[in-house]
Amino acid sequence: MPDAPRRLLVVSPNWLGDAVMAQPAVQDFRRHDQHAHLGVAVRRGLVDLWRATPGMDEVIPLAYDGRLRHLSAWASDAARIAARRFDCAVLLPNSFASAWVVRRAGVAERWGYRADLRTPLLTRAVPKPPNGLHQAEYYQALMHGLGVETRPSHPSLGPDRDARDRAAWLLHEVGLEPGDRFVVLAPGAAYGKAKQWPPERFAEVATCLRADGLATVIIGSGADQEAAVEIAAALAASGSAAKPANLVGQTTLATLMGVLAASRACVSNDSGAMHLAGAVGTPLVALFGPTRESETAPLTRAGGRAEGLTHQVWCRPCMLRECPIDHRCMTGIDPSRVLVSVKRLLGSDPCGNPANGI
Repeated sequence: MPDAPRRLLVVSPNWLGDAVMAQPAVQDFRRHDQHAHLGVAVRRGLVDLWRATPGMDEVIPLAYDGRLRHLSAWASDAARIAARRFDCAVLLPNSFASAWVVRRAGVAERWGYRADLRTPLLTRAVPKPPNGLHQAEYYQALMHGLGVETRPSHPSLGPDRDARDRAAWLLHEVGLEPGDRFVVLAPGAAYGKAKQWPPERFAEVATCLRADGLATVIIGSGADQEAAVEIAAALAASGSAAKPANLVGQTTLATLMGVLAASRACVSNDSGAMHLAGAVGTPLVALFGPTRESETAPLTRAGGRAEGLTHQVWCRPCMLRECPIDHRCMTGIDPSRVLVSVKRLLGSDPCGNPANGI
């Protein structure tokens, strides 16, 4: 009888954007042993992302959500992983918790970066690389340190037919029909207000797109509802005819991929939605203020197009959640620049004017 294939596990990063940026490293690991059974353990909120990722044989939802009062979930997660009898686990998060769980699960080989006092829990501990790498390169550096060949690659997320159908139904509910041309606006950002382009600027973009015959759809988590309300208020105050459809808090991750796949373009702050749009292949305009675009610029699906816009000021990148002065790094990005980028990505800029990007 032939030997049973190795059972390999990847423990996913916990944030949407990081999980997307980890995909090239996971593709490297997949190629390293193409006959292995490859699973991924991930927080429940990201299950749809990994189910839409090619090459995954199994997705294991984890109960632990990072809150200290939820430590009892560590044991249940360890039991869930133990039941699947993995031979080796690669830990993409740097957390002590991820190492403790796979050791408690009885996974014989546990590989990851030396971090968070967890080195004794690992069987192979790789030194962390120098600061300044793009996050995707950071994950691939771990694979390289483990002897896995790394290659330049692209994330590739494709919503399945059910996700596309649910997205079409949801868009119908807010007044859009198949074939309607629309641009997605993603005005939120989990890291803090400093990363958010002002809502009135999104309103200006929506107004100009409406004049060009393009509808707009606002997306985001429930926490982004305030930004959506402020965009609507700015539009009403200006007397604009644009009335963006509001899907904030109404989509699952799978349905959001379906909405992005149906859209003509996306305008987003540096956020999980930005990374998701790039991986789905939606033409993307990404707005960067206090964060380092060199480390978190969106990866795009093969053949995808993205433009990053910044406004260079002395104080960026500060990496602060809230701006202590006048938010000049974001307010300095003029809506006209965003519109030039959108139209160029759509192939409708007659002048072909270059935008001042990253």
